[in-house]
Amino acid sequence: MPGGFRLDPRLAGDSVLVADGPLSQLRLMDDARFPWLVLVPRLPDAEEWLDLDGDAQRLLLAEINLAGRALRALGPVHKLNIGALGNIVRQLHVHVVARRKGDAAWPGPVWGSGPRQPYPDAAREALVSSLRKGLDDPGR
Repeated sequence: MPGGFRLDPRLAGDSVLVADGPLSQLRLMDDARFPWLVLVPRLPDAEEWLDLDGDAQRLLLAEINLAGRALRALGPVHKLNIGALGNIVRQLHVHVVARRKGDAAWPGPVWGSGPRQPYPDAAREALVSSLRKGLDDPGR
């Protein structure tokens, strides 16, 4: 990875590190209402998908797929929402959100659906541990 990567302070404040992949940091959004992962490529100045070369795009796509499978392994998922908006945080980051019928925003988008509800410490630690195990055993 080229040097100079710095995680946007808003992403750092709203999420916790789960793992470092080949290209991206995998982070858990600290909002107990939704199982929600964010992938942040560790590339300086990357703001758009188009800022990545073809190899990095393919690697990020593989990481998105892995994140989606990890979320599905947590329990029932009715829809995976995947998006890279960047309207508030310009740094390239991809959201992978496990949606469940009846969740706090269903069927609308999770963005702007009310105040974030941080996980209790023990629940957050247990979820991060479970996600890490799922990443170590993707066939699970």
